Amino acid sequence: MFNAPTEAQLASIPGLYQTDHISTQGKTIHAHFHIGQSHWFIAEFDQVDTMFGFCILNGDLEMAEWGYVSLQDLNSINVLGLYQVQFDVYWSPKPAGQVELIRRGGGIISRDEQNGGHWTWHTPRN
Repeated sequence: MFNAPTEAQLASIPGLYQTDHISTQGKTIHAHFHIGQSHWFIAEFDQVDTMFGFCILNGDLEMAEWGYVSLQDLNSINVLGLYQVQFDVYWSPKPAGQVELIRRGGGIISRDEQNGGHWTWHTPRN
């Protein structure tokens, strides 16, 4: 991995399930990893290997989703010995609702209290 995160940077990420009570829009994205048009925006980390966040693979915003990813797996990606996943050292933690790629990928979910408390996805219109 290029620019691997330090132990201190990883330690600052909340543990798995610690942000379950926070809406996706307000969930803080603490880290960003990328290679080409693939992005992993990380909100939680178990302090061992498993991370939770929003993933966009190969720029495919229609199939982007919240889910789990292994730090070890990201670390092992190496294309022809030339390309590796990069940790974004310039990333500043911010709410998911302020991350353009998450909004464009339909990653903002909220509860519609006026309509029986059902969950709704917020996808921007083109």
